[in-house]
Amino acid sequence: MTEPLTIGVLGTGRMADALATRWARAGHRVTVGGRDAARARRLADRIGHGARPAGLRAAAEAGEVVLVALPYGAGAEVVGELRDALAGRTLIDCANPVGPGFRLLTGQGPSAAHQLADAAPGARVVKAFNLCHEDVWRLQPPVFDGRPLAVPLCGDHPDALAHAATLVRDLGCTPVHAGPLARAHLLEATAALFIGLWVGQNADVQAIAPPLTHAAG
Repeated sequence: MTEPLTIGVLGTGRMADALATRWARAGHRVTVGGRDAARARRLADRIGHGARPAGLRAAAEAGEVVLVALPYGAGAEVVGELRDALAGRTLIDCANPVGPGFRLLTGQGPSAAHQLADAAPGARVVKAFNLCHEDVWRLQPPVFDGRPLAVPLCGDHPDALAHAATLVRDLGCTPVHAGPLARAHLLEATAALFIGLWVGQNADVQAIAPPLTHAAG
């Protein structure tokens, strides 16, 4: 593993649990932040490996990388409240703005990731980790048919993308640069499509795309 990162986690839900647990086990220093101190403490205890609980602001200030593991809508609100603390930090958005009927809640407006960037203009936002259920991130490692899971990343800042790529590799996955943050809406739309097929139709999404050798004709 490369030099350990300090990671602040905003949220105490299942994505926070899955990702932060793996990163703490990989040697990164994790601070779990939540509005509910008792929930933050329980999650930090469950993660172990030196993870510590804190409030939201303290978690934001503790991490050179900050994972926003909050529901769509709540993320932008919290990030806006912490905008000064998040300046210059890598901010990873894993939210899926998907509503009833597997509808993309952002519509034709800015992506969830862009809404975080607007709420905290000094932060360096990367969209990542939104295409998989939290249980996938608990696998050690997520390898399917002999291939490590590929994780697309959208962002504008090289250092932030490098941080995110390190965290992807430390899960046993392969980072794939999917373009600037302007393309984050494509990742979010892909999630809406995939979730609708997986959950709504029990369809094998992997069967949609041909192998790379045939992808371009």
